[in-house]
Amino acid sequence: MAAEILVGTCNWADHTDFYPPELEKGARQRDKLTYYARFFPVVEIDTSFYGIPRPQVAQGWVDRTPDGFRFNVKAYKALTRHEREDGTPRPPTREEEHDFLESLKPLRDAGRLVAVHYQFPPWFTRTAPNLDVLAEARGRHPDDTVAVEFRHRSWFDDGAWAQTEELLRELDAVYVGVDAPQLGSATAPPVLAVTSPRLCIARFHGRNWKTWYIKNAKSTADRFDYLYPPSQLQEWVPAIEAAAQQGTPVHVLMNNNRGNYAVVNAFDMGALLGVPLPRPPQPVLDTMRERDGHVPSWVRQAPPVDESAPPPSKARSKPASDRPSAPRRSGAGRNHPDAQLDLDL
Repeated sequence: MAAEILVGTCNWADHTDFYPPELEKGARQRDKLTYYARFFPVVEIDTSFYGIPRPQVAQGWVDRTPDGFRFNVKAYKALTRHEREDGTPRPPTREEEHDFLESLKPLRDAGRLVAVHYQFPPWFTRTAPNLDVLAEARGRHPDDTVAVEFRHRSWFDDGAWAQTEELLRELDAVYVGVDAPQLGSATAPPVLAVTSPRLCIARFHGRNWKTWYIKNAKSTADRFDYLYPPSQLQEWVPAIEAAAQQGTPVHVLMNNNRGNYAVVNAFDMGALLGVPLPRPPQPVLDTMRERDGHVPSWVRQAPPVDESAPPPSKARSKPASDRPSAPRRSGAGRNHPDAQLDLDL
């Protein structure tokens, strides 16, 4: 029996031309997650990479989404060796480890946490010490699913992939297959592999080779500025379906977060995979029409979004608590994703 395939995006806050205008300002921006969850069953939380969320923030995510909605959470940047001192990657402090694990508890206790996503940086190459870091990451989460994404070719080239794949199987860690520009050493080949029966993840960064190594960008959207045509997404369908057919659940996540591109391509992928999603809102259809010259035929058969879905929970934290805490040992004001673009390579 085939396992489920869930389609969503990497974070929900960055999308423009998706949310109703009333959710774009003030306190109601917090309701974006509830609106997002009416269309998609899963999301990847990226803010946890830049700053460790307080547990009450994570509880708010649970309260504002329906039962059955799932979360993947990116590991805090010190855990993935993105944080550096004098140019050298540093290990996380005990406080950082403790606080990050505490932040996961509300999601785990509610049965909503699927995977903890360790996205390693380009300078995390295949060396003996870094093999130990992988084992350390897996051991940090004995009861969780750990997913691993690499950003350096040393894990794949010159026969290394077979050893990398075997290591992930031994660790029972999920390999994150990525679609990204095939340019230079700070990338990964477009490979989808099942290294754990727990889960398989396909993550899409776009194919804008001109911006893949961009410096001093104003926002992450400048880097992931790419709208896939359905034909390019179709290239991944056989591998995704094969993983599900062998009984492994699959998450398909769009990280091309320019405008509403990630949302548009998530709906595209749902249609290609036969994953039922509601009819896209009008701004998404407008982007599809601009790209393709027409609205896809599958839209006519898509069910309308469930407007009867329950409103966000009234038991809310104070607005100030719905932000990640300041990153440990990092410069003030650097916990916003745009300020951390240089670290999110």
